Amino acid sequence: MQIIKNAIASIHYTLKNDEGVILDTSEGRDPLSFHYGVGQIIPGLEAALEGKAAGESISVRIEAKDGYGEKNEEMIQTIPREHMPEGAELQVGMQLQAQTPDGQAQVVTIVGLTNTDVTLDGNHPLAGVALNFAVEVVEVRKATEEELASVPGGAGESAEEDS
Repeated sequence: MQIIKNAIASIHYTLKNDEGVILDTSEGRDPLSFHYGVGQIIPGLEAALEGKAAGESISVRIEAKDGYGEKNEEMIQTIPREHMPEGAELQVGMQLQAQTPDGQAQVVTIVGLTNTDVTLDGNHPLAGVALNFAVEVVEVRKATEEELASVPGGAGESAEEDS
């Protein structure tokens, strides 16, 4: 079976940046399983995997816009240190959970510290980064009725096997 809409695919992967530094890998872990066509993985990787079958391997470079997006400078802000929890041991690189004006939870990363201010970045840590994936497709199967029903908005018809 090929990776098509509403298939469940399992992959092993290694993700590197353009300098060759490994950013993430499934090595030593179970394969990553995802429901194809419903946005569970980044768009560029999903597009690159379409039509692939178990046993196939690909290497693909995903531009930032098709990965975690371009860095949005409006999501970087400096706030007075006094707005941080009292006694918190803050460090550059530390991730915190903040609340957006509309009440949603958002992960932010501390990217700058002074005695008076804290600079927070609400972008995904890989925003603005080109991603280089080496992927092996381990398994592809039809989504079950339960898996189809769990997709917000309904995923439509189930995947069909190729003849």
